[in-house]
Amino acid sequence: MIPARFAPVLFGLILSGLMSCIVSGIATLRALGPAPGFAGEWMGSWLTAWAVAFPVVLLVAPVTRRIVARLTV
Repeated sequence: MIPARFAPVLFGLILSGLMSCIVSGIATLRALGPAPGFAGEWMGSWLTAWAVAFPVVLLVAPVTRRIVARLTV
C-alpha cells in the first residue's frame, strides 16, 4: 500500500487523470466526430492534457481549499 503522506499527490494524480480523460474525450469527439482512429487521437490528447492537468491540480488545490474554507461556515 501507499503511505498516507502521499495521499494529496495520489488524489491529484487520480483526479487529474479522470477529469482530463473525460474532457479530452468530449473535446476530441466534438472535433473529429466518431471517425476511424478516434481512440488513438483521444489517447494522445488525454496524455497531453494529463501532463498539464496534474501539476496544475497540485498547485491549485491548496488555494481552492483556502477559498472554500473562507466561503463555508
